[in-house]
Parts: sequence; C-alpha cells; structure tokens
Amino acid sequence: MRQLPSLNMLRIFEEVARHRSFSQAALSLNVTQGAVSRQIKQLEDYLGVALFIRTPQGLTLTDSGTALSPHLSEAFDHIERALQAVRIPNLRQRLRIVAPPTWATRWLSAHLRAFVQRYPDISLSVTNSLGHDSLAEIDCHIRFGLEAASHCSSRLLVMERHIAVASPELFSNDEPPDLRQFPLLHILHDGKRLKVWENWLAAMGREDVDAGQGLEFSTLDQVIHTALAGGGLAVIDRQMIEKELANGSLLPITPVEVVGPYGYWLDVANDKQGLSKVRLFTEWLGLVSNP
Repeated sequence: MRQLPSLNMLRIFEEVARHRSFSQAALSLNVTQGAVSRQIKQLEDYLGVALFIRTPQGLTLTDSGTALSPHLSEAFDHIERALQAVRIPNLRQRLRIVAPPTWATRWLSAHLRAFVQRYPDISLSVTNSLGHDSLAEIDCHIRFGLEAASHCSSRLLVMERHIAVASPELFSNDEPPDLRQFPLLHILHDGKRLKVWENWLAAMGREDVDAGQGLEFSTLDQVIHTALAGGGLAVIDRQMIEKELANGSLLPITPVEVVGPYGYWLDVANDKQGLSKVRLFTEWLGLVSNP
C-alpha cells in the first residue's frame, strides 16, 4: 500500500509553487488562504523539510521545494491524461437514455417538461437503439420485457395494462365489433408476435376467436395508428393510449383489463449508478411512473 499524503495537499503545493503565492493559489482553488497555509504546513511536517521561504520579494521555493515541484507537476499531468483517455467527452451533464420508441414518444415525451424544468443543467439524449459501439456511453436503458436483467441494477417501472380497443367507426349502434369479423393487430418483439391477444382472449374465456389471424407490425405506434384508422382491433397497454381513450378516438371493446406479464424495466450499468445525473433521473422516473 502506498504511503502518500493526501492528493489535495499535493495539489495545493503544486498550485502555490506555480503562482509563488498563497493568496493566488487560494483564489485559483476557491479556498481560503488560511486553508492553503495549513495544508502546506502539514505537508512540510510530513516531509520534515521546508518547502517555501518568505522573502521581501515574495515567496520562493527551497531546494527541497524546487526538487519536488516538477515531479508533482509531471505526476498530475499523467493523472489528467489518464482520466481524459477514459472519460467520455462532453457528456458530464448529458444523460444518455435508450428507450423503446413508442414508450419514449407516448410516455416519456409527455413527462419530460417536468424533468427539464426541475433539472435544467442536465441535457437529455433519447434514442431507441443500443449498439455495441455506444454501449459505454449509455447511462440508462429502459427495456420492455418479462423480468429483471441479471448483469446490472434492474427494477420494474410499470407493468402493462392491456385492453382491447377499436375505432368508433367499427362500433354499430353502440355495440362493440365482433372479434371474428375484423383483423386482429399484432405487435412484433424481437421478430416474434407478443402473445397479448392470446392472454386477453384467455382472460375473456373466448375460445372461438383465432388469435393467429390478422396483421402484424414492428412497432406499437404502427398498431395504434392502424387501429385509429379502423384497420383492425388491437390489444394495447392503456398507459400508451391515454390521450386516445380520453378523446374517444379509441374505444374499449369491453372493460376487461389484463395486467402484465410484460412491463418496462429500468436497467443501469453498475459503473453508472454513482453518477448524480443517473440518480436524479431514476428517482424522478420512479415518482412519475408510480404517482
């Protein structure tokens, strides 16, 4: 184990040696002159030698101080270069988020104004792709799935609450559309259909409807827009269509609601958990997801 005085003590010595002034060093480091003087005295006590001499012309380095100063400056230069080599440039206050496109568009966007107003110093970057080249730059990953991830800090934000909906034009005399007469709209996830229709039909006890028929889409937004246009019936998380349910552009086929098994999870890499911008975002996200 290295026997070293505090880095702060050494940093103060380097600053005093550069300026040849306690007061200038204090100003540069945003501390009091007394604090600088105390740190230098402690370093001298640790080394057992004087580092500075006060003269009528000002502060000068002793032989020991002259010998130490360039080595410390070089050491701090090495530390700075090492940190710059691993630090992601220009991202100290930029929070990078990867999120499913429909969740980002329909849920996150509607709530971001409150976050931006609360934390104006944090700049957000929201994307929907998670490439290997940019993995180290990602601070938070919002993931659609069934369970927590095992390789990082992972917690459930909210479970989906599925309801079957249709455009008002498919209702006849206030009667909901027949599930067997219109296409069922399906959402693909990782190239496979999500079994939201199967789960909803099982909850309804409907064995007379072929859950395999219908149209499939790569994004939930495509399903929502097709349903709005009267192109079929959809089972959708009601939290994604709050606006459409409120204005009546989509109507529930029945009041039955199926919770889960899918949900939205917040994944944070272990080396990102200590960042203040990540902590502030995750705390805020927890509050707005579960009001």
